[in-house]
Amino acid sequence: MATTLAANRIAERKLRDKQARRAQIISAARRIAELEGWSNVTVRRLSDEISYSQPVLYAHFESREGILAAVAIEGFQELGLALEKARKRVKRGNAVESVGAAYLEFAASSPALYEVMFSLSLSVPFGEAATPPELRFAFSQFLELFQGQSSKSEVLSELFWASLHGIAELTRTKRFPRIRQKERVRTLVELFTSALPPASSTMFPRTSALV
Repeated sequence: MATTLAANRIAERKLRDKQARRAQIISAARRIAELEGWSNVTVRRLSDEISYSQPVLYAHFESREGILAAVAIEGFQELGLALEKARKRVKRGNAVESVGAAYLEFAASSPALYEVMFSLSLSVPFGEAATPPELRFAFSQFLELFQGQSSKSEVLSELFWASLHGIAELTRTKRFPRIRQKERVRTLVELFTSALPPASSTMFPRTSALV
């Protein structure tokens, strides 16, 4: 019995150490990218940054792309939490605008993270059975806005997301001046909500549906 307990403690400690190293690698990758761009996030550079040998890094991630994919998945979890908070902190009728503003704020405040989530060629699956739960969670925040409003709630969610992504990218590349950002969000919300049924007791129902 004592031997089994000791073995369990050792196994738990090893697991915690592995998780801590993995988190440290991801954190270092994000830090380098924010300061210098993703082209400078290499296995060699990470090895120097956190004083782990390259074989140790490869023990956690099979490749550089694996590290970037892990960062992207972490980013979707953070995005989902930001959108969920925005959706729940206002009355349901204003949730679409609140979520839209929160999305654009996330993209503007974390440009390198947003880039790895959407602009780099990674093998993270979208809209498939193998889609990670973090991505499903983020997208579910859009579904919550339109669920029950239309038979095309999933398409509305995709188009709203696509519109916000376009605004985020055009703003980042200075094609859109930031001074009209609030006006853009309000107008976008009007476009998406004008075709929905009038407000009623069934509007914006609470749902935990995931894609």
